[in-house]
Amino acid sequence: MQTFITKLKMFFMVLAGAYITLIALIYMFQSNLVYFPSTNINVSPKTVGLEYESIIFESNDKTKLHAWYIPKKDVKTTLFFLHGNAGNISHRLHSIKLFNSLGMNVFIFDYRGYGNSEGSANEQNTYDDARSAWDFLLKNKNVKAEDIIIFGRSLGGAIAANLGSTVKPKGIILESTFTTAKEFASDVYPFVPGFSIHFKYETTKYLKDINYPVLVVHGEDDNIIPFKHGQAVFKNANEPKTFIKIRGDHNYGFLQSKDIYLDALKNFLQGLDRRSP
Repeated sequence: MQTFITKLKMFFMVLAGAYITLIALIYMFQSNLVYFPSTNINVSPKTVGLEYESIIFESNDKTKLHAWYIPKKDVKTTLFFLHGNAGNISHRLHSIKLFNSLGMNVFIFDYRGYGNSEGSANEQNTYDDARSAWDFLLKNKNVKAEDIIIFGRSLGGAIAANLGSTVKPKGIILESTFTTAKEFASDVYPFVPGFSIHFKYETTKYLKDINYPVLVVHGEDDNIIPFKHGQAVFKNANEPKTFIKIRGDHNYGFLQSKDIYLDALKNFLQGLDRRSP
């Protein structure tokens, strides 16, 4: 009996050691679990029949970042596109074409470490890069803040909310995003203790300082960010706000629910135009 108890204690000690090691690894290499950049750009808006300008601009700390500007003739509204944590701008052609077809210029850039942008990403510099891109757009494309719609998908939604809390655009669209990084990690990886998550990405916190129209879009079948996060993001947003439930998975829900998605965007844009002086 004593031998059995000793072996059992040793088993739990090994198990505890393995768990502590796992948590330590998660803490130390967390960036590798958050950012999945690709540096390969093999297609461009021209691939889907759109004229565009390829741009290199500098962040506030002089890091060179890469962007595309896709114009739409005779329109004022520009969509400021903040993409998710994987790939790069070349993986967003479906969305770029869709937004452009709705009568908007599109400005999309890569955070540092993604695509042709220099450096490597962390939470603070994704915020800084977004602000630098915003400042570049206003200064170099003769665009007014009140003619810009900020769009953030997935991780880009948290970055969009951060930017949106400090500027005054025409409106903001948050698609398939989460409330906070810690709450997301707790829901998806319940075995990971909250203290080990050093990323914040507090979407709901930033929403408290946004007092212009908000559209929240989330898929009920989202296989990465639970649907309840979209509901909570909407709940924490100030009025005027709209929530649209789409079908499909995290990465392609906007295409799998294209009819619902397009109607929602059109209605949101029309509402913004009615509010314009």
